[in-house]
Amino acid sequence: MTTPTPLIPAQAAARLDDYTVIDVRTPGEYASGHLPGAHNIPLDHLHTALPALKAAAARGTLLMVCASGNRSTTACTELAAADIPATTLTGGTTAWASEGRTLHRPDNARSVWPMERQVRLAAGSLVILGLAAGTRWRPARWLSATIGTGLIFSAATNTCGMAAALAKLPHNQPRTTDLHATLQALQD
Repeated sequence: MTTPTPLIPAQAAARLDDYTVIDVRTPGEYASGHLPGAHNIPLDHLHTALPALKAAAARGTLLMVCASGNRSTTACTELAAADIPATTLTGGTTAWASEGRTLHRPDNARSVWPMERQVRLAAGSLVILGLAAGTRWRPARWLSATIGTGLIFSAATNTCGMAAALAKLPHNQPRTTDLHATLQALQD
């Protein structure tokens, strides 16, 4: 199955009501601002949502969204493998907001740092820790080298193992009731 052409924000905005918008970022990122009408299904929970997404796709086009377009492209690939058509928003919510378009924020939601910022904090902290510990125990410097190598690999492959690990932390996980309600809404 082929995936439809990615949309730029202007194209998506012109027909936003025609799409079922699925935001694949973590719940904290989603709470910090999402497209109007978007449903939050974090990328690492996508497999759980396949039946609900298949039902939603039968009613109309799925528009997958993340911060930059990388995770939503991955989601489209996974959906295509399950015979579920979907398209992605090029540039994600970052491009959407940079064009002056509205991002919705729940009134009672706690804001969590975007995943990219969490990765920068974790990577920088581990590099400093490795260097500082290396002054007393030289092999600790390998921690810094390993993080640096991971960052280079991340840039070269456009993937991020550290982001995948950070996404599993409790503050980046959806509450079970929220995910269940989202899946139920998509099937109705």
